[in-house]
Amino acid sequence: MPGSITDDVLAAARAGDGDAFAVIWRELSPVVAGYLSARGVADPEAVTSDVFLSLLPRLGELAGGTTGLRTFVFTVAHARAVDDVRRRARQPRTVEFDQLLHDAATESAEQEALARVETAQVQQLLERLTPDHREVLALRLVGDLSVEQAAVVMHRSIGSIKQLQRRALIALRAQLGAAPTRVTRTGPDSMTATT
Repeated sequence: MPGSITDDVLAAARAGDGDAFAVIWRELSPVVAGYLSARGVADPEAVTSDVFLSLLPRLGELAGGTTGLRTFVFTVAHARAVDDVRRRARQPRTVEFDQLLHDAATESAEQEALARVETAQVQQLLERLTPDHREVLALRLVGDLSVEQAAVVMHRSIGSIKQLQRRALIALRAQLGAAPTRVTRTGPDSMTATT
């Protein structure tokens, strides 16, 4: 009930009466929590408790009766609100990783680790291929070169590059333990191995 903090209640709280301090808490804590919330304090309930923990040992020093009590409580609350703002400004804000908002130029640590594992697995598979098969797959698939460009790089004919790519894809499919492979033409100078 508002206005229930009287000079007698304050005197009893100064003398160590827990019930009198509870009256002060019940009347002022909701108002202090509201003030702290309005100031944007991250955890107003915790800071409110801190304000009253600061009040308890200083009750004997207060001057000005109930008006002095309110002034002191809100002075401490204001100082705690300022401290909260400063603390948050010093600490970096953490944000949960959101794949939908993910910038393609930046990877999360998890994505980077998975990519490294996948890259290592791909490298192990490629190491089992012949050097020519590795080279043709690297040029065609990783380097995204045309058949003609791969032929120039490898000093081979266009037909030879097509045959190497076909055999490399069949060998790779066999390593993966997949069903028999059928190579189909998907464009003028590209082939795909399918089951």
